[in-house]
Amino acid sequence: MSALISNVATGRTLTGGPMRQAPSQGSGFRLADHALLIAILTLAMFGALMIASASMSIAEKTYGTPFYFVMRQLFFLAAGCMAALITFRLPLSVWERYGPHMIIVSLFFLVLVLVPGIGKSVNGARRWIDLGLFTVQVSETVKLFVIVYLAGYLVRRGYLVQTTFGGFFRPLLLICLAGGLLLWEPDFGAAVVIVATSIIMILVAGVRFSQFLAIVAVLGVVGSALILSTPYRMARLMSFTEPFAPDMVYGNGYQLSQALIAIGTGGLTGVGFGNSIQKLDYLPEPHTDFLFAVLSEELGLIGAVALILLYSFIVWRSFRLARIADRQGNRFAGFLAMGIGSWIGLQSFINIGVNLGLLPTKGITLPLMSYGGSSAVVFVITFSLLLRVEKELRDEANLSLRARQKLPGGGGS
Repeated sequence: MSALISNVATGRTLTGGPMRQAPSQGSGFRLADHALLIAILTLAMFGALMIASASMSIAEKTYGTPFYFVMRQLFFLAAGCMAALITFRLPLSVWERYGPHMIIVSLFFLVLVLVPGIGKSVNGARRWIDLGLFTVQVSETVKLFVIVYLAGYLVRRGYLVQTTFGGFFRPLLLICLAGGLLLWEPDFGAAVVIVATSIIMILVAGVRFSQFLAIVAVLGVVGSALILSTPYRMARLMSFTEPFAPDMVYGNGYQLSQALIAIGTGGLTGVGFGNSIQKLDYLPEPHTDFLFAVLSEELGLIGAVALILLYSFIVWRSFRLARIADRQGNRFAGFLAMGIGSWIGLQSFINIGVNLGLLPTKGITLPLMSYGGSSAVVFVITFSLLLRVEKELRDEANLSLRARQKLPGGGGS
């Protein structure tokens, strides 16, 4: 808070820029992050356009209409926006209060999805609950709920996390339980994202570095054991190292080899929007997990870099909000923004890394770009929550400015 008062006194905003003078009606300066909102809207619309391009041939062949997937994606985005309006109106204190309930609900649904007759199995993975008109992928909701729970826990038990092993271990126990249930589905990618995001948040909270190294080492050993003991995961690892090997190119390495062909074909400027060849029955799932490969083929290196910069901007903006929240003493908002930024950064990095052959093939969506109803709705709600963080920080800054202006010599009336 002292940093805030100092910035106000020197006539600068929390981000170091010049402060806008308060209007005559005394509404205070604005910290409104319109750039973040524009970036989010750009990402959503860009994703819808790429889904339309990548899915037309598949949709025409399977459903008789080329716009089947993009129309559904737009529907889910609209549904997410309606839910986001409600989310934006909820104070962060409500999210903080009900964080423990959210983790319990998450564990319940992770168990429920494993029950035969309730959980829907696709390609050997049981990750969805069928609601008739659409299916819900439980892991997408769990990611958000875990971040909300952990942000609240780090506020309530921050001192214990920093000073005792029990305070550090208790939240990880619940998070690892959620990760274990995800591995049972199996959904290795979601488990990695949830655990990695949680570790980043705990590290930022000030956990002892020795404890941090210990848990990273343990998780590394467990992850390696899971890969080495599971034949299909081991096959994916081997195909990732040599996707064009004769025994891999038409087997476990087929998706990656076709993705790399698409990316290589795009060159600097791409073959043109809608002109991808690999999406025509060569590259599996071109509108979901491998949308980035189609984008790279059609828009080239320029389009791929533009998308990466867009994600980088959103992540940086999230971390910026976390820093401002810390200066204002709003720790829950800070941990929440840090968790969301880490989640977006990790998930986009993993998806793009898989497409580029930098990481083993893993089914994980590109945030707000890949086709998927649950993913689209949850990410829209998540970004709405991030904008709510910005709003509350702005309101707090405005209140502090007004209080400063009312002090003797502060320019108040």
